[in-house]
Amino acid sequence: MRMTRPINIAVLISGSGTNLQAIIDAIGRGDLDAVISLVVSSNQTAGGIKRAERADIPCLILEPADYDDPEAVDTRLVEAFRESGVDYVVMAGYMRKVTPVLLDAFPDRVINLHPALLPRHPGAHGIQDAYDAHDAETGITIHFANAEYDKGPIIYQQVVEIRPDETVDELEARIHEAEHAAYPKVLQMIAEGRVQVDKDAGCCLVDGKEVHSLVHN
Repeated sequence: MRMTRPINIAVLISGSGTNLQAIIDAIGRGDLDAVISLVVSSNQTAGGIKRAERADIPCLILEPADYDDPEAVDTRLVEAFRESGVDYVVMAGYMRKVTPVLLDAFPDRVINLHPALLPRHPGAHGIQDAYDAHDAETGITIHFANAEYDKGPIIYQQVVEIRPDETVDELEARIHEAEHAAYPKVLQMIAEGRVQVDKDAGCCLVDGKEVHSLVHN
């Protein structure tokens, strides 16, 4: 069922925040029925912090030492998200594994973006791993996070061809272009109530259809 108000999201970042910017821009254009109530950065020098500041979005910046106790970090985040009325937690280049503390507080409401076609090439180096494997194609995966790293029900996948003789940097740029286009669209699908999780089947339903690997070329 579509929500009668914009979905309230928190966006988690660790780096330049280009996917955060894509989400901010989509909201500004009216393409995404959402409001960002909080940005969380795991990196004090992340470029995404400036993007949040320019958009007048509150930003919670964590110290590296905070992550000595990941569950304490996630407890702090849960409290902040609840205070802000967050509906969904959106990971956009967040280079920290979330714990059951956060996942249990927001079941099937923590969304992750991965730069490869899961289950192939999980982990922090998905683009480089696909390039080094000489795959003909790679892509992006948007999924609900669960306790298993880079697993959880897939909402959306998109193929990105690996072109002959291109550099890994060129491939990475095209992966990011696909991410910037797809992430706001998937969040809008969620805002429209088009995405559910079938717990028995262990997969997503998009527009009522079971999704195990929904690939868009």
